[in-house]
Order: sequence, then C-alpha cells, then structure tokens
Amino acid sequence: MITFYTATLGCKINQYETRSIAEAWANDAGHPAREAKSAMEADLILVNSCAVTANAVADLRQAVRRFHRDNPEAKIIITGCAAQVMPDELAKLPGVVRVVSQEDKPALLEGPEAKMSSKEKPAFAPFSISGYDRARAVVKVQDGCSHFCTYCIIPLTRGKSVSRPMDEVVSEISRLLASGFREFILSGINLRHFGRGLEGKLDFWDLIARLEAEFSLDWAGRARFRISSVEPGQLTDKAFDVLAASKMVCRQFHLSLQSGDPDVLKAMGRSHYSPESAVKFMERLGAIWPTIGLGADLIAGFPGETDEQFENSMQLVRDLPLTYGHIFPYSERPGTKAVGLPYSVDVPVRKERAGRLRALVNEKKQAFLEHLLHLDNIDVLVQDDKGRGVSEYYAACRFTHLPEGAALRSLVRARPVRLEKNVIIVEPLEVIR
Repeated sequence: MITFYTATLGCKINQYETRSIAEAWANDAGHPAREAKSAMEADLILVNSCAVTANAVADLRQAVRRFHRDNPEAKIIITGCAAQVMPDELAKLPGVVRVVSQEDKPALLEGPEAKMSSKEKPAFAPFSISGYDRARAVVKVQDGCSHFCTYCIIPLTRGKSVSRPMDEVVSEISRLLASGFREFILSGINLRHFGRGLEGKLDFWDLIARLEAEFSLDWAGRARFRISSVEPGQLTDKAFDVLAASKMVCRQFHLSLQSGDPDVLKAMGRSHYSPESAVKFMERLGAIWPTIGLGADLIAGFPGETDEQFENSMQLVRDLPLTYGHIFPYSERPGTKAVGLPYSVDVPVRKERAGRLRALVNEKKQAFLEHLLHLDNIDVLVQDDKGRGVSEYYAACRFTHLPEGAALRSLVRARPVRLEKNVIIVEPLEVIR
C-alpha cells in the first residue's frame, strides 16, 4: 500500500479535481492507497498546478523543491495547468517522476501509474466527489473556456468549454447533503458558457432554477448554494428573475470585471459587456437583496492602459457595492495575444495602480463589515473546531463559543457582536437543523 499526499495550487476547480483523484486512489480495491496528512509521510506526492500568473508558476517550482528537500525519497507527480503548457521544464525539477498534462489528468482517477486511454474521451471529465476535507463543498459544473481573452492562458491549459449534465450535478449535491455538507460552491472555469454541449438552449441560470426545484422544498433555510465567479454579461433579466425567486442562493457572488474602461475591455477581448451594465444590475438587485456580498476580479496596468482609463476602473469600484476584491497587476503570460500589444505599462506603475484599487476596495470592505454588525442575525457555517466560520455574505466570522450540537459544516444562526481585525465576532442563537 502506497501512502500519498496531495497539494493543490490555484482555483477551486483544481481543489475539486484533487479531491476526486484522492478519493479514487483511497478507494481503489485493487491497489489501495492511504492519504497522508503531510508530505513528510508520503511515498508519493501529487501536485495539482496553476499557470494563470507568473507568480503561480514560481509558487509551483518552490513547492516542488520544498517537497523534495523535506522528503527526498518521495516520488512527485505534477499535473494541472502548468503541466499542460510547460511539461519539459517541470520534468527537470528535483524529485519529479511524471508530468501529467491537464487533458490527461482524468487518467489519474485510475491510479498514479495509469496512462491516458486511447478510447474516445468523454465530453466532461468523470471527476466526482462523495466527501471533502473542507467545510464547504466545491461542486464542479463546467470546465474549459472557448473565449480567448487576450491576457488569459486558461483556454490553452484547459481546452474548450464543456458543461456537466444537470443530473450529475443534482446527484452529487444529494450525496454531499447526505454526508453532512450544507454549503455548495457552484464552480466552473467560465460559468457564462454553462450549457454548451448539453441538449437544449440551457445556461447557468437554468441550472440554478433546476437546483432550486430539486432541493428548496426540503432544504431551503437548512443548506445553501454559493455562486462562484460570473461575468457581467450573465447579469440578464433571466438572472434577476432566477435570483429573485431563489430560496437557497447565498446573497453573494463574484464578478469577473477585469476593468472599468470599455476600451481596455475591448483590448482584453471582453467587449461583450459594459461596466455600466454591472452597476445597473446591482442597483436593481439591491432593491430585493438589501444586503449583498460582492467581490470582483480587476487587472491593473494592462498594456496601453492610460491614467484616465485606470481612473475609470477606480470609478467603477466606487459605483459598485463591492465588499472585497481580487486585484492583480497585469502579468505577461507566454502564448497569449496581450504579450504582443504595444505600450506596455511599467511594472512599478502596474503595482501602484493595483495598490490604489486594493486600498479603495478595502475601504468599502470595512464599511460593509460595519453594516453587518447592525443586522439582527446572520447564518454562519462552522468551518473548524476553533469557532471560525463564514456568513452567507462571505464575511469571515468567529463564534464567542460553539453551541451544543454545532459540528463542522453546521449552519448556525448568530448575532453579530463586534469586529476584530476584519472578522465578525458572533454570538450563537440556534443551530439550524
């Protein structure tokens, strides 16, 4: 019996796929394996990599070297996005015995030594989970991207957009509910493309409506769905109607904005939406959701971005009810169109602009947390035995004490008491059964 350890870099989809592979290895009757709690204990280390930024690749190299230094006898397998675009370089890292491309990653479900079958590949890779080592379960509903934004390497690493059949999503959530999970993060690489490859003209909002129909009668108020990242182009009348009718979707989601300037968005290959459309939708949604957690991705210093164009991004942040943000200085990725664009912005300017965006977002975050303190109660998911949790609005919380019957993954109605270092201290009122 081998002992293995997994390490995941990057997105929630990587987390999900790592968990699926670990379950498959641990449950393989023919070649059973045991999952180790640390890399030091493992015979085999699986690293699921990210390549979305230069920093992600640097983190990968550092992690592999650290694993080899701490456990030189362990064999290291690298898979994921970086393995897709730079396999030869990764194969030379110390301790690495195999590099498995993103497209061949599903073969790992058959075991560490399995090779990709010559059989026709399924439209949607057969990853699935029945449990999780986290309090909140990621549910993968879509993979790949066919859009090719000029700055983004993901279409090269994950391939074209594919959608998971709705019945499979429903079955997985049913399994996870039975295992005690009460929050489900509906995730994909590009949720705007959900429905591609499925019968009928379906989109992501049809999936939400289906999940509401399947689960809300029994689980509304007792479990919840969290939408991961959506694009402003998805914020349609249909989106509003589905969200307005929802009894299970958290009053929070994350917008893939990238810029507040139309010309920069066009240069990014993202002219299919306008910044103003996001502002108008959030104003409309705010009329029925008076408290909303809203995050956003923003890139500072894209090639050709002028001071005036950057100020348009600053103004968009002011106009939106943002409560947190993921702010990145532009990072060149080999193989993307943006690398060849003229008028590159100096790296110090990119970092300075990103810093200004972060400071403005942090001001809005503080105001939002202060607002939450005035609510009568919030529903908090218990994330560990130290009393840490997360509210429906995606605000970090900590209980004054855990009430009797509140286990990991429980939902607890609680009263906000005070704020400590961006964490809301809450007093438990009742465990939601």
